[in-house]
Order: sequence, then structure tokens, then C-alpha cells
Amino acid sequence: MVTFDTLHPRELAAWWAAQTGGHLMCEPNDEFVWISPGPDGGPSLGFQGVPDPTPGKNKLHLDTGPGGGDAAAEEARLIAAGATFVAHHDEHPGIEFTVLADPDGNQFCLSYSH
Repeated sequence: MVTFDTLHPRELAAWWAAQTGGHLMCEPNDEFVWISPGPDGGPSLGFQGVPDPTPGKNKLHLDTGPGGGDAAAEEARLIAAGATFVAHHDEHPGIEFTVLADPDGNQFCLSYSH
């Protein structure tokens, strides 16, 4: 499981569940919420309520690929769902990735090769 510290565990978990196709699972008090892997597999994601999440760039980030192979469509879908564009990189031959941030500001990459 990969766990995010957040002020709003249920809301952030619901956002990631919608993006990955995972199922939301909660403790009775919503202090810790997790989602099961989506239909394409991957790790479970946990969301832990903390009073002061670590500021600045996260030290760990998720890399995901475009569903169905259309990177531009996947980027547009994620932004429409509430992600924020951070940067686009194509300095490695044959590999490009776009850095996005989830609604809490956690950065993740949409990676693809051509």
C-alpha cells in the first residue's frame, strides 16, 4: 500500500478511486481511508488524516499510464476531474511524461512511450 498524508482522507481517496477504478474502503471514523486496486491492478492506496501534511514537493510519486493509450485524452480527463497541470517533459528519447497534481497538490506522472 502507498499512503498519502492529508487533511481530507475521504475526499482525496474518493478522487483517486474515481481515477483508478478502485473501491473506497473506510474506517468508521474516516481517519484512515483506502482504496483497493482498480481493474488494471496496482497497489492499494491509503489516505491518512494528519493535522499537518508535509509541505513542499512530495518525496514519493505515482507514475501512471494513459488508459487506452491516448495520453492527451487521459491528461484532459484527469484535469477535468480536478488534477492540475505542473509540467511536461520529453528529454528522454522515446519517453514522455506529464507531471500533474491531485486536488491535494500531490504530484504524479502520466508516462508514455512512443
